[in-house]
Amino acid sequence: MRQAKVIYKNEEAGVLTQLDNGSFLFRYLDTWYNSENKPPISLTLPKNQQEYEAEYLFPFFYNMLPEGSNKEVVCHAKRIDKQDHFGLLLNTAAYDTIGAVRILKTDKA
Repeated sequence: MRQAKVIYKNEEAGVLTQLDNGSFLFRYLDTWYNSENKPPISLTLPKNQQEYEAEYLFPFFYNMLPEGSNKEVVCHAKRIDKQDHFGLLLNTAAYDTIGAVRILKTDKA
């Protein structure tokens, strides 16, 4: 199992988990979910549900990944398998992302 913190505008909004079977969970933190002032991180992950499950990396997070030659360079430099989308996300979405969401490694990652 690997986990990452999902940061929205410098506040922790939830946790993204890759289970040992390769499936994914996204869970809003209780404080984020219960606050009326905190928005959903994505239109595809609305706050009407606190936990989401998917067989593959959620499209919202997948769209944060580098593509083409950028992906090739990162995978080669960091020695990441091109099919390891979670590993690629952990290594590329920590600081310089487009939008308000960042992904930070946890001790379980």
